[in-house]
Amino acid sequence: MIGSEEQDAFVRSMKACVVTTLRKDGSPATSVLFYAVDGDELLLSTTKDRLKAQTLRRDPRIVVTVLDEGAPYQYVSVEGTARLEDDDLVAAHTLINRAMRGAPEWAPPEGFEARLKGEGRVVIRVTPGRVSGVVRRG
Repeated sequence: MIGSEEQDAFVRSMKACVVTTLRKDGSPATSVLFYAVDGDELLLSTTKDRLKAQTLRRDPRIVVTVLDEGAPYQYVSVEGTARLEDDDLVAAHTLINRAMRGAPEWAPPEGFEARLKGEGRVVIRVTPGRVSGVVRRG
C-alpha cells in the first residue's frame, strides 16, 4: 500500500505525476510523466541518457507528486528512493501503458521490446518512504 488506504486509492486512480530529482548542485529538476503502480511501488519510464536517469544514478532520492486530474485540490506526494532497471522492460512498460491509456486490456505490439531497447528505455522503480497530501476536502 502507498500511504494510507485513502492515499493509495487516490494514487491508483490517477495516471500522471510530477517527478522531482536533485541535480549535482542540489537544485531540483522537475518533469511530468505517466506512472503505474506495481504492488507498493511506483513505476516510471525514461531513457538512460535523460536528466532524470542521470540524477538518480548519483542520488536516488525522488519525489513523485500525483495531482488530481480534475480540480487541482487533491494530491499525494511520495518521497522515496528510486532504482533504475533495464531488465524486464516489457512487463513494466505494459503496466505503464495500461495505466496511461486507461486500458487494462492493452497488450504490447510486436517488436515492443526491441523498440524499448532501441530507445534506451529504463524503468524507474520508486520505493515510498514518506507519503503525504490531501485526498479529500470537505
